[in-house]
Amino acid sequence: MDLCHVPATREKGWYLALMAPNVKGPNYAWLDPSRLYCHPQGLQDCVADLLQPFQGDAIDMVAGIDAMGFILGAAAAATLRKGFLAIRKAGHLCVQTVAQPYSDYSGRQKVMEVRTDAISPGLRILLVDQWVETGGTMRAAIELVERLGGVVAAPLCVPTGVAAICMENSEGGKWIQERYKCSHCVPPRLQPRFDQH
Repeated sequence: MDLCHVPATREKGWYLALMAPNVKGPNYAWLDPSRLYCHPQGLQDCVADLLQPFQGDAIDMVAGIDAMGFILGAAAAATLRKGFLAIRKAGHLCVQTVAQPYSDYSGRQKVMEVRTDAISPGLRILLVDQWVETGGTMRAAIELVERLGGVVAAPLCVPTGVAAICMENSEGGKWIQERYKCSHCVPPRLQPRFDQH
């Protein structure tokens, strides 16, 4: 798809066709959405689709997960006119942090951290990442936010606030979807293709 082309009819997820498949092997994600981010209308529609389920919800801050979640998270924060918090892979922050170990989609053991002075008790956070495959990365981010007293954006005391381009129906993905209000961009008819990559 041409980076200037905008379809006459823009259904939810039309921009997914902009993503490129992995050509480098199993150590990489199976799709690369960076071309989607280059498309002005595609990026705007993706962010709008991610935020639509949270219209009217009380959100105090958006947090994006290192690294591609920074792009969508910052775009969502700008759209909502809220602040943005970067949840980082360990070793990048020069301030006091709290850390959480996790396994990423490839099974590699990693550590994620967040600064301790950005989240105050009761702060309602919308967590954003590019993809939820096994759920390990997102669960670590949730754990960090909740350990600092933040709430993963909870209206009516119902935990909410997780957004990603795709949330796979893996065991970890289902765990998150059962406990938090979630938003993603994959239409139901395409979900099996994303789950079986």
